[in-house]
Amino acid sequence: MENLSKSNMKIALITDAWQPQVNGVVTTLVELVRELEALGHSVDVIHPGLFKTRSCPGYAGIDLAVSPKRVLTEKLDAFAPEAIHIATEGPLGWAGRSYCTKRGLRFTTAFHTKFPEILHAALKIPLSWGYALFRYFHKPSSGVMVPTNGVLRMLEVRGFKNLRGWTHGVDTELFAYQPQPRLYPPMGTLVRPVSLFVGRVSYEKNIDAFLNLDIPGTKVVCGVGPLEASLKQRYPQVRWMGVLPRHELAKVYSAADVFVFPSRSETFGLVMLEAMATGTPVAAYPVDGPLEVLCKAGGTDDGVHHGGVLHADLQQACYTALTVPRHEARLRALDFSWAQAAQLFEGYLVSAHQDKLMHSGLNLQSGQNINHVATLAKKPVTPLS
Repeated sequence: MENLSKSNMKIALITDAWQPQVNGVVTTLVELVRELEALGHSVDVIHPGLFKTRSCPGYAGIDLAVSPKRVLTEKLDAFAPEAIHIATEGPLGWAGRSYCTKRGLRFTTAFHTKFPEILHAALKIPLSWGYALFRYFHKPSSGVMVPTNGVLRMLEVRGFKNLRGWTHGVDTELFAYQPQPRLYPPMGTLVRPVSLFVGRVSYEKNIDAFLNLDIPGTKVVCGVGPLEASLKQRYPQVRWMGVLPRHELAKVYSAADVFVFPSRSETFGLVMLEAMATGTPVAAYPVDGPLEVLCKAGGTDDGVHHGGVLHADLQQACYTALTVPRHEARLRALDFSWAQAAQLFEGYLVSAHQDKLMHSGLNLQSGQNINHVATLAKKPVTPLS
């Protein structure tokens, strides 16, 4: 069978999450596209901004494409991609899935977000129903990219197939290291220590666990979401910053003494890496995302944490994280590279056409440990030819 060249490849990326949305999925995909283009590929991003949209119920700022099949079909036909990746399970994701299955085209997908947990928290929809729907969505995928070993194992237990371990990265230049917490004038003079949360103020983030902590100093929240108005009323002593441009967000990270990550349902948690890159240590629960970020043992809690503290008692994690040297947080963040994440992604892609076989130098199979991915991240990145 014919091998496709890994250079100058035409890749269609279909996603319901794209700018101007602000979240970890968008950050991941923007960085991925930038790195793939740097490797010489042509990437056509098919996103909601190209369609008529409506707001996602309960999530202001997230617009979803309305009846996208016809326009999506026209765009894919015109682009004629050699590889197709469906990043999300929204209207565009389903339309892209339909396009591929009806034409017998191969494609890859990604599991970025535990939407079944979100649906359960917001609407009380049973988890089993949500995962049954998502299992059906990903069933024809030639490779489901998963950001942590813990999530990969969870999906295996729930019957998902063709899983691929795919780590993420952080921009260590934008999120520059600061050996001491800096003053960020827009926040004003705050009583220290400053404890920071960054993310959507929504059901799945478990933000109450942060806001209810009995810890000294000042709590700061950067983000907006459906719970924002009610939480502002309940917690007027918290400094609410809203959504900030990324270059300003980097300054907020570096002004904090500890970054608190209260979520128990994240698939990764890029905000932790961004905070750590500036030198701010993390306090979190020992769950999937934090385990992958703070533990070098492939997402397994071996009791040795790098760049922060994991503890079942979040308050204890906060107190202990304040003793973590800032240079240790930065050092751990340097283990994560967007360039390496893009090379892994490239290796998992498949030819859209059945009569061609795409060379895959990194074809990790379901269940392989992401320790291998972490090892690869330390190697120099060279374009594959």
